Amino acid sequence: MSARWHCYRGYSIQVNVQMFKTRKKITQIILAAFIASVSATVPAESQLDHDKARQALESGQILPLRVILEKIEQQYPGQVLEVELEKSHGSWIYELKVLQQSGKLIKLKIDAGNATVLKKK
Repeated sequence: MSARWHCYRGYSIQVNVQMFKTRKKITQIILAAFIASVSATVPAESQLDHDKARQALESGQILPLRVILEKIEQQYPGQVLEVELEKSHGSWIYELKVLQQSGKLIKLKIDAGNATVLKKK
């Protein structure tokens, strides 16, 4: 038997490498499935937020972003870098980041229902 073992020693190593590759592949598949299941929930929540925002716009609770931006541009000229819409304490709030012509970055919280600036940083 030991003579056979030495003859097939290279084959034995290949089997061990193949087993390692199989375990690694299984681990990769499980990890990919986990990541896919976690990331699959993010768009669902994002879609829910989008639907709520659309309903608020259609029901007149919030002004269109275009209207907000036109008003803000008059008071705070510059380039809008980021816009977020969220509901806070029962009110819809637009959060804007504006890069002014001077190079200063300002953050604004705007009442989405009437375009009033609530906070400026």
